Amino acid sequence: MNQLAKWAMATLLPLIVLISPPLLADQYVSHGNYEIHYNAFNSTFIQPDVAKNIGISRSKRRALINVSVLKVEGDKKVAVPAIVSGTAANLAEQQQTLTFKKIDEGSAIYYLAHFGFTNSQVFRLALDVQPDPNQPAFKVEFEQRFYED
Repeated sequence: MNQLAKWAMATLLPLIVLISPPLLADQYVSHGNYEIHYNAFNSTFIQPDVAKNIGISRSKRRALINVSVLKVEGDKKVAVPAIVSGTAANLAEQQQTLTFKKIDEGSAIYYLAHFGFTNSQVFRLALDVQPDPNQPAFKVEFEQRFYED
Protein backbone atom coordinates (compact mmCIF):
# COMPACT_ATOMS: atom_id res chain seq x y z
CA MET A 1 0.00 0.00 0.00
CA ASN A 2 1.48 3.37 -0.97
CA GLN A 3 1.77 6.38 1.38
CA LEU A 4 -1.27 8.17 -0.10
CA ALA A 5 -3.46 5.11 0.41
CA LYS A 6 -2.20 4.73 4.00
CA TRP A 7 -2.92 8.39 4.69
CA ALA A 8 -6.41 8.11 3.19
CA MET A 9 -7.20 5.03 5.31
CA ALA A 10 -5.91 6.69 8.48
CA THR A 11 -7.63 10.03 7.84
CA LEU A 12 -10.82 9.29 5.92
CA LEU A 13 -11.95 6.05 7.52
CA PRO A 14 -12.58 7.61 10.96
CA LEU A 15 -14.50 10.45 9.30
CA ILE A 16 -16.66 8.03 7.33
CA VAL A 17 -17.45 6.10 10.51
CA LEU A 18 -18.40 9.32 12.30
CA ILE A 19 -20.83 10.50 9.62
CA SER A 20 -22.34 7.12 8.73
CA PRO A 21 -25.16 5.55 10.74
CA PRO A 22 -23.93 3.89 13.92
CA LEU A 23 -22.73 0.32 13.63
CA LEU A 24 -24.72 -0.61 16.67
CA ALA A 25 -27.92 1.08 15.55
CA ASP A 26 -30.61 0.64 18.14
CA GLN A 27 -33.95 -0.71 17.03
CA TYR A 28 -37.10 -0.82 19.09
CA VAL A 29 -40.74 -1.77 19.10
CA SER A 30 -43.50 -0.24 21.19
CA HIS A 31 -46.03 -2.35 23.07
CA GLY A 32 -48.48 -0.26 25.08
CA ASN A 33 -46.42 1.88 27.44
CA TYR A 34 -43.24 -0.16 26.93
CA GLU A 35 -40.41 0.28 24.43
CA ILE A 36 -38.32 -2.82 23.79
CA HIS A 37 -34.92 -1.81 22.43
CA TYR A 38 -32.73 -4.45 20.80
CA ASN A 39 -29.63 -4.80 18.69
CA ALA A 40 -27.30 -7.59 17.63
CA PHE A 41 -23.62 -7.31 16.73
CA ASN A 42 -20.30 -9.12 16.66
CA SER A 43 -18.93 -9.62 20.17
CA THR A 44 -15.57 -8.14 19.14
CA PHE A 45 -17.25 -4.70 19.04
CA ILE A 46 -17.08 -4.71 22.83
CA GLN A 47 -13.75 -3.61 24.29
CA PRO A 48 -11.82 -6.45 26.03
CA ASP A 49 -11.88 -4.79 29.47
CA VAL A 50 -15.64 -4.17 29.27
CA ALA A 51 -16.26 -7.75 28.13
CA LYS A 52 -14.19 -9.07 31.03
CA ASN A 53 -16.06 -6.88 33.56
CA ILE A 54 -19.48 -8.15 32.46
CA GLY A 55 -18.36 -11.74 31.85
CA ILE A 56 -18.79 -11.87 28.08
CA SER A 57 -16.53 -13.87 25.76
CA ARG A 58 -15.29 -12.08 22.66
CA SER A 59 -14.80 -14.00 19.41
CA LYS A 60 -14.93 -13.20 15.71
CA ARG A 61 -17.58 -15.93 15.38
CA ARG A 62 -19.76 -14.97 18.34
CA ALA A 63 -22.64 -12.50 18.18
CA LEU A 64 -24.26 -10.62 21.04
CA ILE A 65 -27.86 -9.57 21.40
CA ASN A 66 -28.63 -6.62 23.65
CA VAL A 67 -32.19 -6.03 24.91
CA SER A 68 -33.50 -3.29 27.19
CA VAL A 69 -37.00 -2.32 28.22
CA LEU A 70 -38.18 1.20 28.94
CA LYS A 71 -41.49 2.07 30.51
CA VAL A 72 -42.95 5.27 29.07
CA GLU A 73 -44.47 7.44 31.78
CA GLY A 74 -45.66 10.68 30.15
CA ASP A 75 -42.57 12.27 28.61
CA LYS A 76 -40.23 10.21 30.79
CA LYS A 77 -38.74 6.79 30.00
CA VAL A 78 -37.55 4.54 32.82
CA ALA A 79 -35.53 1.33 32.51
CA VAL A 80 -37.44 -1.62 33.96
CA PRO A 81 -36.53 -5.26 34.59
CA ALA A 82 -38.00 -7.97 32.38
CA ILE A 83 -37.90 -11.68 31.72
CA VAL A 84 -36.10 -12.14 28.39
CA SER A 85 -35.68 -15.37 26.42
CA GLY A 86 -35.34 -16.31 22.79
CA THR A 87 -33.81 -18.29 19.98
CA ALA A 88 -31.46 -17.71 17.06
CA ALA A 89 -32.08 -19.90 14.01
CA ASN A 90 -30.06 -19.98 10.81
CA LEU A 91 -31.67 -20.43 7.40
CA ALA A 92 -31.23 -24.23 7.68
CA GLU A 93 -33.44 -23.92 10.79
CA GLN A 94 -30.64 -24.98 13.15
CA GLN A 95 -31.66 -23.30 16.36
CA GLN A 96 -29.70 -22.01 19.34
CA THR A 97 -31.43 -21.15 22.60
CA LEU A 98 -30.47 -17.72 23.91
CA THR A 99 -29.66 -17.40 27.60
CA PHE A 100 -29.78 -13.77 28.67
CA LYS A 101 -27.63 -12.27 31.39
CA LYS A 102 -29.03 -9.26 33.26
CA ILE A 103 -26.74 -6.23 33.56
CA ASP A 104 -28.05 -3.65 36.05
CA GLU A 105 -26.24 -0.31 36.10
CA GLY A 106 -28.82 1.52 38.20
CA SER A 107 -30.42 3.83 35.66
CA ALA A 108 -29.82 1.31 32.86
CA ILE A 109 -30.90 -2.34 32.81
CA TYR A 110 -30.11 -4.52 29.85
CA TYR A 111 -29.91 -8.18 28.93
CA LEU A 112 -27.15 -9.81 26.89
CA ALA A 113 -27.08 -13.20 25.17
CA HIS A 114 -24.59 -14.68 22.73
CA PHE A 115 -24.57 -17.29 20.00
CA GLY A 116 -22.15 -18.65 17.42
CA PHE A 117 -22.23 -18.06 13.69
CA THR A 118 -20.13 -18.58 10.57
CA ASN A 119 -19.13 -15.76 8.23
CA SER A 120 -22.01 -14.11 6.33
CA GLN A 121 -24.61 -16.26 8.04
CA VAL A 122 -28.20 -15.02 8.34
CA PHE A 123 -30.13 -15.62 11.56
CA ARG A 124 -33.78 -15.25 12.43
CA LEU A 125 -33.97 -14.02 16.00
CA ALA A 126 -37.12 -14.52 18.04
CA LEU A 127 -37.35 -12.88 21.45
CA ASP A 128 -39.94 -13.09 24.22
CA VAL A 129 -39.80 -10.04 26.46
CA GLN A 130 -41.99 -9.89 29.55
CA PRO A 131 -41.69 -6.67 31.58
CA ASP A 132 -44.77 -7.48 33.66
CA PRO A 133 -44.81 -11.05 35.04
CA ASN A 134 -48.62 -10.86 35.26
CA GLN A 135 -48.96 -10.19 31.52
CA PRO A 136 -48.00 -12.28 28.47
CA ALA A 137 -44.57 -11.75 26.90
CA PHE A 138 -44.18 -9.46 23.92
CA LYS A 139 -42.76 -11.04 20.75
CA VAL A 140 -39.88 -9.38 18.92
CA GLU A 141 -38.63 -10.97 15.70
CA PHE A 142 -35.96 -9.83 13.29
CA GLU A 143 -33.46 -11.20 10.80
CA GLN A 144 -29.82 -10.24 10.53
CA ARG A 145 -26.66 -11.29 8.71
CA PHE A 146 -23.48 -11.63 10.78
CA TYR A 147 -19.89 -11.30 9.59
CA GLU A 148 -16.63 -12.39 11.13
CA ASP A 149 -14.63 -9.44 12.36
